[in-house]
Amino acid sequence: MTPDVDRFYRTLACEAADAIIYADAEGRIGFWNKGAERVFGFSAAEAMGQPLDIIIPQNLRERHRLGYTGTVQSGKTRYGAGDLLAVPAQRKDGTRISVEFTILPFRDRTGRILGIAAILRDVTKRFEEMKALRRAAAARQAPQPDSRRAVVAPCEERAR
Repeated sequence: MTPDVDRFYRTLACEAADAIIYADAEGRIGFWNKGAERVFGFSAAEAMGQPLDIIIPQNLRERHRLGYTGTVQSGKTRYGAGDLLAVPAQRKDGTRISVEFTILPFRDRTGRILGIAAILRDVTKRFEEMKALRRAAAARQAPQPDSRRAVVAPCEERAR
């Protein structure tokens, strides 16, 4: 029995636990899998056709737009194949999360970028655990008061 390769690819992309998102050259969402629904809280119907801004925190949107537009226009990205990126993101309910992701530009036959796909994973729990470990390590390294030193008031104060 020969597997249905098209069905295999569709199932892999649509059912993956990680979020898989594709946005066209204008940054409009054109693919949103079940993993993206789980990670970001938007259904595919809600996300399709929307700008990527729906998952980008307000204070980072302009920076993201400039980078995305620059990549699409120049055809070049500063991130190589397989580079793992880590950024803050935003869920439908406004909750901020931490995500790690890789990108894959889609090009036409001339090399022009038609859009960019990303595979993203919510790493918020791990990120928070690492922050807590760093805080604990810093607290252990902070100078501790020397308990062997006696605190003595100057002579003038004792005489009063």
